[in-house]
Amino acid sequence: MTRLVTGFAAVLIGIAVGGSVTNAADEHATKEQAVAMVKKAVAFIKDNGGEKAYAEISKKGGPFTDRDLYITIYRLDGHVFAHGANDKLIGTDQSQAKDTDGKPFVAERLELAKKGQPFWQEYRYMNPVSHTVEPKEMYCEPLNDVVVCGGVYKF
Repeated sequence: MTRLVTGFAAVLIGIAVGGSVTNAADEHATKEQAVAMVKKAVAFIKDNGGEKAYAEISKKGGPFTDRDLYITIYRLDGHVFAHGANDKLIGTDQSQAKDTDGKPFVAERLELAKKGQPFWQEYRYMNPVSHTVEPKEMYCEPLNDVVVCGGVYKF
C-alpha cells in the first residue's frame, strides 16, 4: 500500500511540475508565432492601407498583440508608425535608439530592411510582461517604405 501511495504521489507531483512548465512556456511567444504575426500584419497593411492598419496594429490587446509578442513598424528613416507595446513611441524618430548594451538596434534594423529581404535581429529590450530587459530576437519584413517586425524574448 505504501508503494502505491508513494507512486500516486509521484505521479501527482509530476503532473503538477509538468503543468507548471507548460504554463510557463505558454506565457511566451515562439519564433514561429512571431513570423506568423508579422505576415498577418503585412497582409493587413496591404488589404487596409497604412493609416488604418497602423492604428489597429498599435491597439493594446488587439489582434496584433499576444502575451509578449507585438508588432512594431518603422519607416525606413526611423520614424515609428505603429508599436503594440508603447504607443508613446508612435510618431517619434527612433533611428538613434540604442539597447541597454549600447547597440544601435534601430539603425541596424533599418540597414537590414533596406536590403529588401526578411531577417532576424538580436538585441536587448524591455519585456512588456516581465518588465525586465531581456535578450530579444526580432523577425522583420520590409514592405515598401516601412519595416514590419515582431519579436520573441529568449530564455
